[in-house]
Amino acid sequence: MELRFETRRSDSPWVDSVWTCTSEQVTSMTSVAGVRWGLVFWEQAGRTYAGITGPETRTSTAPVPEGATFTGIEFALGTSLRAIPAPALVDGGIGLPDTTRGTFRLDGARWETPGPDDAEALVDRLVRAGAVVRDLLVADLLRGHRPAVSGRTVERRFRAATGLTRGAVRQIERARTAAELLAAGAPAADVVAKLDYFDEPHLARALRCYVGRTVRQLRDGVGGPIALDLDQRATS
Repeated sequence: MELRFETRRSDSPWVDSVWTCTSEQVTSMTSVAGVRWGLVFWEQAGRTYAGITGPETRTSTAPVPEGATFTGIEFALGTSLRAIPAPALVDGGIGLPDTTRGTFRLDGARWETPGPDDAEALVDRLVRAGAVVRDLLVADLLRGHRPAVSGRTVERRFRAATGLTRGAVRQIERARTAAELLAAGAPAADVVAKLDYFDEPHLARALRCYVGRTVRQLRDGVGGPIALDLDQRATS
């Protein structure tokens, strides 16, 4: 059983990455915590589907349509949909109705379904139409600037724009980075030091909470299909 992932980074300031995936004899996977929302499009048995995915604050087991092909857009942190508050998407998602083979409906309009090579073109159209927006204060904060407002205002606007606290974002991103390093062969002690975990048990707890894997499972590449592109391919 396997999920075949391919992910590329985007040069668009509105997009973090674009990914594709094919499921082969897979009916479920380990879903990994993540801090971004996205759009996902898939085909199965001649039918086409579309949905909105939200940030996830913990690992879980998620169903996978068997024999499906997916294209996904992960949006940059701090962007959001005009029609749906970011907190409403946390640990959930929304299926988009009235999807056809070539189009989907979002924010009261119909859009052409993208392939992996024209995802940014779709996002540009969504931005121009005002369907995708961002808080410039949060964008400046993520670039390392210090906004001239109170910490309480920063936290409130950050949570409104992302659905998460800054602390949650740091913890989730750190655990995902740890998983990638371990899967690439880094010793656990080196990951602890590099990412400022207190000790190896602290790292192990974070992996269980956010990634759903142990250090050994990540190192050995076992544990079943996982929604994380560790080696361009997630296998059992």
